[in-house]
Amino acid sequence: MDQDTATQTPVITLTEAALKEVKRLINVQGLTEGGLRLGVKGGGCSGLSYTINFDEKIGQYDQVYDFDGVKVIVDAKSAIYLQGTQLDYQKDLMGGSFKFVNPNANKTCGCGESFSA
Repeated sequence: MDQDTATQTPVITLTEAALKEVKRLINVQGLTEGGLRLGVKGGGCSGLSYTINFDEKIGQYDQVYDFDGVKVIVDAKSAIYLQGTQLDYQKDLMGGSFKFVNPNANKTCGCGESFSA
């Protein structure tokens, strides 16, 4: 892992609402290691799908960014597709969900969970 990554400009940013929700989830789950892993994988109705989960392992080629004490982990391959992306959290009557706002997406599906670049 590149120790200087935390001081570089992050490939992704979190809105205040997203950061608040991630902190809440970390607290609820009692997580003490690792952080929030954001990524991209093949699949979905537009070709690529976003991934979001908590991960206790940080790999050699992962990029790690600190947002007010929350570690955000992005693998090198996903970083290419996530450059400039903002993670938001929106609440509605049905609950809440994370939303990726990606300037690299040429096409996004209706559900907002997959895209093409």
